[in-house]
Amino acid sequence: MKLRSFLISTLLAGSFAFTVSAQDAVIPDYSSTPRDQVPNEFKWNLSDIYSNYELWNADKAEVNTLLGKIKDQAKSWTSSAKNMLAMFKTSDKLELKLYHLYSYARRQYDMEMSNSTFNQMKGEIQSIYVDASMQLNFMNDDLLKMDEKTLMGYFSEEPNLAPYKFTVEQLLRSKKHMLPLAEEQLLSLTGIYSSNISEAASILNDVDIPAPTVTLTDGSKVELNYANYYKYRTAKSPEDRAIAVRGYWKNHKQYENTLATLFDGGMKMDLFNAKARKFNSCLQARLFQDNIDTTVYYQLIKEVNANLPSLHKYLKLKQKMLGLETLKYEDLWASSVKSVNKVYPYDEAKKLVQNSLVVLGSEYADGLKQAFNNGWIDVYPNKDKESGAYSDAIYDIHPYVKMNYDGEYSNVSTLAHELGHAMHSYLTNRNQPYSNSNYTTFLAEIASTFNENLLMDYLLKNETDDNLKLFIIDQFLERARQTIYRQALFAEFELAMHQKVEEGKTLTADWLNQKYLELTRLYYGHDKGVTLVDDYIEIEWSKIPHFFYNFYVFQYSTGIISSMALSQNIITGKTGAVDKYLGMLKSGNSDYSIKLLQNAGVDMMTSDPYDAAFKRFDDLVAEMEKIYERVSKK
Repeated sequence: MKLRSFLISTLLAGSFAFTVSAQDAVIPDYSSTPRDQVPNEFKWNLSDIYSNYELWNADKAEVNTLLGKIKDQAKSWTSSAKNMLAMFKTSDKLELKLYHLYSYARRQYDMEMSNSTFNQMKGEIQSIYVDASMQLNFMNDDLLKMDEKTLMGYFSEEPNLAPYKFTVEQLLRSKKHMLPLAEEQLLSLTGIYSSNISEAASILNDVDIPAPTVTLTDGSKVELNYANYYKYRTAKSPEDRAIAVRGYWKNHKQYENTLATLFDGGMKMDLFNAKARKFNSCLQARLFQDNIDTTVYYQLIKEVNANLPSLHKYLKLKQKMLGLETLKYEDLWASSVKSVNKVYPYDEAKKLVQNSLVVLGSEYADGLKQAFNNGWIDVYPNKDKESGAYSDAIYDIHPYVKMNYDGEYSNVSTLAHELGHAMHSYLTNRNQPYSNSNYTTFLAEIASTFNENLLMDYLLKNETDDNLKLFIIDQFLERARQTIYRQALFAEFELAMHQKVEEGKTLTADWLNQKYLELTRLYYGHDKGVTLVDDYIEIEWSKIPHFFYNFYVFQYSTGIISSMALSQNIITGKTGAVDKYLGMLKSGNSDYSIKLLQNAGVDMMTSDPYDAAFKRFDDLVAEMEKIYERVSKK
């Protein structure tokens, strides 16, 4: 057994000053306000974890007591079903205690990042976690040494062991890929080198490569750090977009050989681990842990390639709406729709989210009500608060959601998204024992993007302003372009990189540039006259950190494809669709992800979910074009 990783993702940034829309809606912004001066109604309630530092400190001291108890139990924990149950319960108690400690410290730190006390608390508990995790390494080894018939017999003998059966079955499934304890410990030490490779690439990209300075069409000079690159690639002027994108990537190309060497090292580290564990490929090794057949990965690439005409139709409409003679790659991030002067006060956002999700029934609605009323959500930016948004749940307490709400539509959508994660955890934790509560990444993005789908559907059905409808559809289609198509492109490129090193070859800058440009031109219809992809785009691969995450990005694509198929089942009133979907949310990690998703009505090894998702995409493109033509005539 092993302790869970502490995973948190950050997404969006906040801003300062009051924002007023045409409707005179005011969004309070506390960006320069000290944390203690922000009204409590807009802050999450961390006293649900610990009401004061003394209680946190007391629990920290108890960690050593629990580790001592585990050390005593370890002497005979596999000798009987009763002893095994006692060990599992102690291990659970330790892990929950550690997560209480970490979550409290991390939530506090994220709200006041300049607070040295909170930073010290966070660092302290992370160190304790690493030490505790190492002390529990023996458990997997002990279980694998047991006679399998004896081990499984314990579950018949002791009914209270049932919550741990799936976890043990997962471990036994991996037995042929496990190494003796000493070799496992040695292999774990290689992780530092893998992280060093990705860290070196990150430092080179974000720190050491100097930002180029470009001159825009108005004569102003701009330093293209990464933030400015993002800003100016969405500029209204197509000439300025081209200047920014071209200048940024041509500057990056000077470092292509060093970056290629780092990427080669990263892929070869994946290959080393796959071979050490006797897998046939890097892809098989990565998907094995979640029992996902490689068919799922290849199916994604096949289906997305088959539906490139849908993307191309959308891009031709984008070109038309932007008024461009030629759509270029650097135009892709420009908004097809002029920004709409619409601000959503937080209370309105809450109602929109609740109303759009009412179809999911009373239990889901009750969870949302608790989230809004009981201090689960931290709403606005404050001084020294971490940017972005995330959801994080504590099994025996409740989820927490961090926002930096600014009143934009994107923040309403983000609120729905993060509450999707929160409700997934809420329903899982109400219906599963702790041992089965840690659902996989493969499932995680389904519940969040599902909520965004229902929010958009609700708004389109209830909004009368064509300009706002156009804006909402464009926001969704852009998200789909970047999440389905762009991430699938990344997945195909990542697969090609791994296959190259599996052949005993070296990843060179020339090969990486050629392969990335080839795929980008294929996806965006360069040879079909859809999007002009200039040669300088070939180096874009070098800035994608996810390529060091070992076949991670494909889950963004499968997640939104699955959520679109599931949400369409509910939107169209398919019998049993709501109950099946809620059943998945309540299942946690009680079975393999693919099986849980199949139970919900989606089989990612078939074309059915892709057909449903791309039909929805096509329908929205058609609706967008229809509304655009209507608006243009006014």
